[in-house]
Amino acid sequence: MTGSFWWDLLIGVAVALVLAWAVLLGALVLVRPRGGLLREALRLLPDVLRLIRRLAADKTLPRGVRIRLGLLLAYLALPIDLVPDFIPVLGYADDAIIVSAVLRSVVRRAGLEAVRAHWPGTDDGFAALARLTGIRPLP
Repeated sequence: MTGSFWWDLLIGVAVALVLAWAVLLGALVLVRPRGGLLREALRLLPDVLRLIRRLAADKTLPRGVRIRLGLLLAYLALPIDLVPDFIPVLGYADDAIIVSAVLRSVVRRAGLEAVRAHWPGTDDGFAALARLTGIRPLP
């Protein structure tokens, strides 16, 4: 394109990063909670973070689940997000969507009982978490 290998490489990497970011953003839109569940997810975030930490530390859960939760905690701790946090509403919405998607997969693999045993919040909060992740709460 430019005649210089390094400039072509730099441009190619930049275009690839932008395309990967766009694809990830599209995936977030597809798995986002519907309706008012996103606001509910943002309210539950402190309890959900404690839940994730407790689940990641539970040695009885499968290793894949704990690794997934550890990676989620690392993502949440990093200052770099798919959508920067300084953007109102959307900045924290990407975190809530990613947490929701990971918790869905954790419940499918580890079971609802494990999540319920580690839930630090109220019963109403757990019911909201169940709605957010699309799981059926225990009676």
